[in-house]
Amino acid sequence: MTFRELEIAEPILKAICEKGYEKPTPIQEKGIPVALRGGDMLGIAQTGTGKTATFAIPILQHLLVERSTESRSEARGSKGRFVKKRAVKALILTPTRELAIQIGESITDYGKHTGIKQAIIFGGVKQGVQTDQLQAGVDILVATPGRLLDLIRQGYVNLSSITHFVLDEADRMLDMGFIADIRRLLPMLPVKRQTLFFSATMPKDIVNLSKSILSNPTRVEVTPVSSAVDTVEQCVYFVEKPEKKKLLVSLLKQEKKSVLVFSRTKHGADNISRLLKKSGIKSEAIHGDKSQGQRQRALSNFKAGTTRVMVATDIAARGIDIQELEIVINYDLPDVAETYVHRIGRTGRAGHLGTAVTFCSEEEQPKIREIQGLTGKKINRLSFQI
Repeated sequence: MTFRELEIAEPILKAICEKGYEKPTPIQEKGIPVALRGGDMLGIAQTGTGKTATFAIPILQHLLVERSTESRSEARGSKGRFVKKRAVKALILTPTRELAIQIGESITDYGKHTGIKQAIIFGGVKQGVQTDQLQAGVDILVATPGRLLDLIRQGYVNLSSITHFVLDEADRMLDMGFIADIRRLLPMLPVKRQTLFFSATMPKDIVNLSKSILSNPTRVEVTPVSSAVDTVEQCVYFVEKPEKKKLLVSLLKQEKKSVLVFSRTKHGADNISRLLKKSGIKSEAIHGDKSQGQRQRALSNFKAGTTRVMVATDIAARGIDIQELEIVINYDLPDVAETYVHRIGRTGRAGHLGTAVTFCSEEEQPKIREIQGLTGKKINRLSFQI
């Protein structure tokens, strides 16, 4: 199937073609028609599957049609009428600043021939630029929960005209403690609206949340966790904690490509980054304690290749979207096996092959068994000499 067969409007289709995309990913093929029909959708898909386009393209198309209808109505009206400010019609709620920026970039790309305007709002920066955009009028608002609630309280945002609501990465919202904020926002939305709900996993609290905000949704599920690692070669070094640093430096000095290293803690990420810098390896750490400016600069440097190694915690890594990232290293194993799958899903994207290297101490070995049980794949054991 091609994007043209999905009956996407010509201005949006033109932008998709200019991006070089011809065929939709599985979730796009299944989800875009559902969203175009206007019904609610429960999308279960992991990062890197193309889910952003699954909601961005239909929303742009709905708003394009609505604008065309409004323009015809205004043309029939009296000349010299006061042109009212655009009301926000679509709200996309996302857990992190980095993901909000990434979604905003996608909407800009797909909507560049539509005239539809958007604003991206998130905390950690001064609100002046954001409020100026809101006061000028926008059609789509991409937001993190905290800053959105702040601007609603200040009177800059009114959600009464929302026709399309997207809740993205709901499970990460739960992890970050945003569910209470979401429940505060829901009564501010019109009852009559389209809701698109996305989550990589469906723990009980997320199931309950989805039931409370979706109306007769169509369930769209792709890339089960067991097959998410098909394009990633996995290997493990059984190494005790004191030796992990030596092994990491040794591997990175042999490998000259860009590498994403996962640390379980913020403190650990900083320590690893300092170690690499002392060893002559260009590296930066990214985690929740970094300022917005620091995080954005680090991401930009990594994408540009100025920084070769990015050391990240799981939450911060949600903002890293590099199609051809070839290597991921798990310096520490995560507590939950599914998080491992999310981590290694940062590589092996869009048909490219990737490599995931894991350092496993003796106390972490039960986690390796859990991961192999979840994915149904054996992780190859490698030996090393320091």
